[in-house]
Formats: sequence, C-alpha cells, structure tokens
Amino acid sequence: MQEQRFQVLVRAFSRASQEHRLSRTPLNMTDYSVRGLGAGLGGTESPQRVSQYFGINAFTLAHMRERLPKEAYRDLLKALDQNKKISFETAEAIAVIVKDWAVQRGATHFCHWFQPLTGLTAEKHDAFISIQHTHHSETYVIEGFTGTQLIQGEPDASSFPSGGMRSTFEARGYTAWDPSSPFFILEDGRTKTLCIPSVFVGYHGQSLDMKTPLLRSIEELSKAACEFLKLLGDVDVKRVTCTLGAEQEYFLIDENFYLARPDLYMTGRSLLGAPSPRGQQFEDHYFGAIPSRVKNFMADLEWELYKLGIPVKTRHNEVAPSQFEVAPIFEDLNVAVDHNLLTMEALRRVARRHGLVCLLHEKPFAGINGSGKHCNWSMANDKGENLLEPGHTPHQNIRFLAVLSVVLQGVYDHADLLRYSVASSGNDHRLGANEAPPAIVSVFLGSLLENILDAVEKNQALKATAKEIIDLGISRIPNISKDYTDRNRTSPFAFTGNKFEFRAVGSSANPSYPMMVLNAAVADSFLKATEVLKTYLKSDVARDEAVLQMVRKLLAHSRPIRFSGNGYSEEWRKEAKERGLPIAPYTLDALQFLKDSRRTEFLVKTKILSQDEINSHYQIFTEKYLKSVELEVRVLLEMVQTQVLPVLEKMLIQKRQLISVFETLRDGTVSEGHRDQATLVDFYQKIRRLVEQLGTHLSEIHHIPHQELSVFVETKIMSPMRELRGFCDRLESLAPDELWPIPKYREIILTLPSS
Repeated sequence: MQEQRFQVLVRAFSRASQEHRLSRTPLNMTDYSVRGLGAGLGGTESPQRVSQYFGINAFTLAHMRERLPKEAYRDLLKALDQNKKISFETAEAIAVIVKDWAVQRGATHFCHWFQPLTGLTAEKHDAFISIQHTHHSETYVIEGFTGTQLIQGEPDASSFPSGGMRSTFEARGYTAWDPSSPFFILEDGRTKTLCIPSVFVGYHGQSLDMKTPLLRSIEELSKAACEFLKLLGDVDVKRVTCTLGAEQEYFLIDENFYLARPDLYMTGRSLLGAPSPRGQQFEDHYFGAIPSRVKNFMADLEWELYKLGIPVKTRHNEVAPSQFEVAPIFEDLNVAVDHNLLTMEALRRVARRHGLVCLLHEKPFAGINGSGKHCNWSMANDKGENLLEPGHTPHQNIRFLAVLSVVLQGVYDHADLLRYSVASSGNDHRLGANEAPPAIVSVFLGSLLENILDAVEKNQALKATAKEIIDLGISRIPNISKDYTDRNRTSPFAFTGNKFEFRAVGSSANPSYPMMVLNAAVADSFLKATEVLKTYLKSDVARDEAVLQMVRKLLAHSRPIRFSGNGYSEEWRKEAKERGLPIAPYTLDALQFLKDSRRTEFLVKTKILSQDEINSHYQIFTEKYLKSVELEVRVLLEMVQTQVLPVLEKMLIQKRQLISVFETLRDGTVSEGHRDQATLVDFYQKIRRLVEQLGTHLSEIHHIPHQELSVFVETKIMSPMRELRGFCDRLESLAPDELWPIPKYREIILTLPSS
C-alpha cells in the first residue's frame, strides 16, 4: 500500500515537473503543430494571431452569404428573422456547400449534435460516403450529403429519458437542424466531424431535449417584448433577442490523483477527505499568477475554442486552490448555450492531454469553494440597443425603467421555478454555503437604483447629483449612470449595470434550462405588463405618465423580491419567509414545485412546455437526483469497507502491539495508549453502525412517497453520510501516511498551483 501511494505521488510530481520544464520555452503555434494540435491549419503555417484562425472550424452566416445563391440566402435570412420554415431547395443548397466546406477541412463524418434530458450532449456519426454503381457493375465511393440528411436525423429515442411521455418500446425520435446556430467541425485526435446543432423530439412532437424549450422561450419572449415595446413608442421593433455570457468555473487536478480516488472518477466529487491545514484561508490564489502547467493547458484550450468561433475572453485563478475560470464575450443566447456546452467538452478533453482532469462538479472538495456558472443575461432590440442599459435620451431611460420593472415582476412571480431550474444534487452542496448565493431567489439592484425605484414608486422626483444622475420629471428624464453600485456576491440574481447575473446556476449545468425558465418568466411578465399599460393608456394622460404608472404598479407588486443585504444570514431566511418568498433548500423540495399546476401554468400558457413535458421533467429529474445520491452512497460504502476499515484494523493491531511493549517496559504510558485504542475502537464501532444504516436506508429510497422523499433523503441518507465522513476524516488525520491509501486534499489541490 505504501509503495502504491508512493508511485502515485511520484507520477504526479514527475508529470508536473516535466510540464514545468517545458513551460520555460515560449510556446508558439508551431509548438501546437508538433504536439498534434495544429493540423487544421497546416502545421508550421499556423498563424500566431487569433484573428487569423478564429472560427476556422465554424460555418457561419458569413460563409452562407459568400457561397449560397442569393435567393437561397434571402430565404435563410427570412427563416431566421421571421421564424419561417426553410424551403427544401434552400436546405439542399446549404447541404452542398457545407459538405464541400467540411470535406475540405478534413471531415469524414457528420452528426446531429443535440442536448437530451440527460444534461449532456449526444451525437451519432454517419460517414459522408455513399456507394455508386456503374453499368459495368463496378462500384466506387463518393462523398455525399443531402438536404434531407441535413434537416433530419433519427437516433433511438427509447434509449434517452422521456419521463413517461413514451413507452420504452417506442424507439422513434427525430433530430432536426437548428439553423440559428452555426455548423462546426469537432476535432479530436485524428477525427474531424461536422456537427449540426439540432433539436430532439419524439414521434408525436414532444420535446425530448433542452434546446427545443429554449428556442420556444426565445421566440415567445421576443413576441411578448415586441408587443410591449410598441406601446412604449418603439413602433418599428420587429424582434427582441436575448444575450448570454456564461462564466465557467472548474477545477484541475493531476490525473494520477484522480484515478486513485474512486469517488472522484465515479461521482465527480470527493466523498472523503480531511481538510488540508492550508486551504484558501490566505486568499492568495484568487487572480494569482497562473501556474505554468495550467497556462499551457489554457493555451491549448483557447486554441481549440477559438477555432470553433467561441469568443473566450477571460482566464484566471479562482478562489480555491486548483480552481480556475474561463469567460466568453456575450453572444446570442442560443449560440452562447451551444458554445458553453462545447467549452465544457473541450475542458475535459484538453485537460487529459496535459495529464490533468477537469472537474465540473459544483463541490468537488469539502471545506473550500465550489464552482458555479454565472449566467449574465440581457435583452436587445433589432437595432442592437440593450434594453437593460440606461441610455442617452429620455425615451431610452423610461424604456429602461419599464423593462427593468417587467423583469423584476417576472422574477418575483416565478421565483419558485427559477429556484427549480438550478436544482441538482451537486448544487445542493454549493448553494448557501457562504461561497455561493443562497437557495432563496432574490434580486440585488444596488443603492442608487433602489433609491431611483423607490422614488418612482412614491411618485417623487429624484434630482441629479454627482452620484445619482437622474431626474424623474415627466417631461424630461436625463441619463442614468451605468456603474453605480457595488456587487453582492450573496445575491442569486444581481443587476450589474446593463445585465442580470444569474449566479445560482451550477458549474456542471446545461444553461439551456435556467435560461429557458428565465425567458418564460419574463415573457409572462411582458404579457401581464402589456395589459396593465393598455389600461393606463386608455386614460387621458400622456404616454410617459401612463408608463410610469405601470412601472409603479409593477414595482409595488415585486418589492418583496428586492434584497440588498447579506443572503447568508439567518435573519434573511426569516425575513424571506415573512415576505412569502419560496424557500426550497434542497433539490427534492424544488422539484415539488413542478407538481403544482398554478406554479407551472405560465409555461403552458406561453407554449414553452406542455403539461405532459412538465410531468416528464419531474419524473426525469427526480430519478436523476435519486440515482446520483444512490451512486454516491454505494461508492462511499465501498471506499469505507475496502480502504478505510482495513486501515483502521491495522492501526488497532499496531496500537495493541505498542501497548504490549509499554506494559513490558512499565514506563507509565499505558493509560495513554489505552485511551488511543479506545478511541479507535469507538471509531470502528460507529463506522460499522453507519455503514449498516446507510445500506438499509438505501434499499428503501425507491419506495418512499415523493412528498416525503426530501425529508427522508436528508435525515436518513445525507446526514448519516456526513457523519460517516466525519469519522473517516478524523481517522485520516490520525493515520500514518504509509497506511492511508487515498490521496489527501493537500496532495490533490495544493501541488498543482505550485507546478
């Protein structure tokens, strides 16, 4: 056992040292080619400036404009701008040019790339080749790709979760091309595959994926927002788009430590592990110098992402040791979601090339910060104006206040479903842990904006000052400052100048789902606000005054959702309950919101989800949660029984032998030795008891009524798991290094930053 542990440490440090030596030589694009990463650009001819190779593996509208016949290109634009169907002739023309482009880039296969309800992505590859026969019975192979193949695929739907919407024997499902997201070529070693972003639906049209509801929500939000904006005076608005910038946090650890930890490679998080004496208490990792080994990894990652046209902008150390972040520039919501999923795939793939493993679990290590995916969301009209950005004219500012009040109402009315949208077994360990927002949804606006909204609600004029540059006279509303407030890291939904930051989304989540619910909530709020505004416009007042009357009504209605204090405090939990905000500390509590048709009615009304789809999501996500918990319990029990208890038994034998020696020597240390032995015996008995309890409770978990599941899982599963871990972690701190077979926190998370 000691030799095995020594070899793991040697391999980890040897790899780190090798990377460190390599990093002393500046890495250019030629180096990428040598390492097998630059084949797409022709080896040593690879350009060094990002602008020269950005998007070379993405087939965008610019390619369409250059290569499509004008009529086909106009048909495509009409489909994208007006939500029209693409004609079959246009699809055939697109198939030809995209196939030629992909084959020239070295692609041999194509696939419909989609997002099933597993939370991951899926793909089935087909070769471009087709067999041709001559009249002499000779055969030859050519590359072919038709409009039919582009538009539609047919994977086996019975192998994906459907939540009871279809029987297991009903296998037919369809993938359908989403033309609003660009084609891309995915490179992995020697393979290059043309990927077609797609939706995934069942035989009767029900959505079996996360992209279909997201696309519906984008369309419904646009329609509702346009109707509302026209009442404000923006009569020429035709479309409102949503934008997203998803900040992705992640951990990197050495692959050898990962393979030596069954809990990490089977569940994504450590189920055992005593805190390291040095963790993040010195606050010296955040924004610190990036280790050379990690910088090399980041350079390779960015090379991959830039080729796909993913505009990653920021990279830095995060708060916890071995934790990092990558963040992109804002994009259209649908494309940004696809790009985030590709980023997560690239993080995992590229890390292995460097002898590393990327952990995307929300809480891989106890006692240090976990990881989130801060989703920065906003809306823009078809002129490119950000609807959540204060402007330079009175109209822009009154529009800003109106749209802001609509969003606040939407978040307040549907805080329960927004909480549900970020629920997962991994996020349960992160939310509210003094490192991430609490599980209670609230909105932070900052002191200046709070003062402005209070003044609007009370119909008071707020005169311009050096810090608060706004005058709420009806005839004139001057500029509003953009950067007027500090940030509140305890807020799940914070306004940050010209966007909202949904901070509660977990790092491993597909952002499609929380963004879909957010869009639906705001679309529903736009519809409600439109009816209110129409009523006020019928009265004999100027339009600006009618808008402000509507704003006052919406602000008064949504006031309970606004909170600027410490979201971690116990006082806030009590206050939130008094305000009537939904409180769901655990995933199973949040899932129960789906069982209440009053809470989900807006999803059906806006046609974003049908009632059957809502029911299926409840079943799918409940089952996924229970399977995750069940897996963690089984892995923990296996580790305790095969790794921890044998160590404890050896320690007891050694302690008994030591006591025997002391008794022979009669040196007065017998009582101390007996005390240590009694402690270990107590550990042994309690660990065995907890192992037996967990095994029993695990067998009961699938027989508990759903309304009682949350209490059962917390009291009978999670609480005993924490107690069992407590004993094992205390034992780790007592066990000699040569006996403990599991890599420790100090080895896993502290050695990489120093490499």
